[in-house]
Amino acid sequence: MKNHLLFVALGAVLAMTAAPAAAECYADYKAKRDNPLRLHYGVIALPDDACASRETAAPVIAQRISDDGWTLLDVVSIFGAAELDDEKRKDSAGDYYLRY
Repeated sequence: MKNHLLFVALGAVLAMTAAPAAAECYADYKAKRDNPLRLHYGVIALPDDACASRETAAPVIAQRISDDGWTLLDVVSIFGAAELDDEKRKDSAGDYYLRY
C-alpha cells in the first residue's frame, strides 16, 4: 500500500513537470512587399522557443509571412499576453493583428 501511494505521488509530480509552460509571447514587426512597394505593421503569436530575443523571433516571423509574399524588415519588440490587448497596437496592425 505504501509503495502504491509513492508511485501515484511520483506519477503526479512527473505529470506536472512534463506539461509545457504556456509562455504566450507575441511580437510586433514591420514587413514589405515589392512591385508595387507595400508596407505593413503586424502582431504575431510566437512559439515558446522563439520568445528569447528579437533574433530568435525573426526567422519564425519571416517564414510565416513569406508565404504571402512579405519580407520581414524588423522585429520591433517581443511582449507578453498582458500587452496584447493594447488598443493602439490593434489599431496600428489592422488586418495584420494576429493574422499569421
